Amino acid sequence: MKNKIMDYCLKKRGAVKEYPFGPEPEVFKVGGKMFAFIYEGAEEACRINLKCDPVIAGNLREQLEAVKPGYHMNKKHWNTVIVDGSLSLTEIYDMIDHSYNLVVGKLPRSQRDLLQEE
Repeated sequence: MKNKIMDYCLKKRGAVKEYPFGPEPEVFKVGGKMFAFIYEGAEEACRINLKCDPVIAGNLREQLEAVKPGYHMNKKHWNTVIVDGSLSLTEIYDMIDHSYNLVVGKLPRSQRDLLQEE
């Protein structure tokens, strides 16, 4: 499942994978800004940190056991999603889309325009 998630992140327009913290975690960026951060969890489950609107983040945490406050991130704006099979790929992809769109929405207009032209 981790490989499918990483492939999905890389298919986002303008997305790149980097390793700013060493060989792990995989960090996915657009316009130089992180939108996804994938690492191995303590219980063998893959984990992915995703940016999220604070209201939506709170709702997801209340409704889904696999969604926690962002590990080593600003807990108001980031969620950690535990990829343990309890969420469908579609649900995870929706959260990745939300994170990506939030980051792209904050980029300077010139960068947003370039992403739309590709």
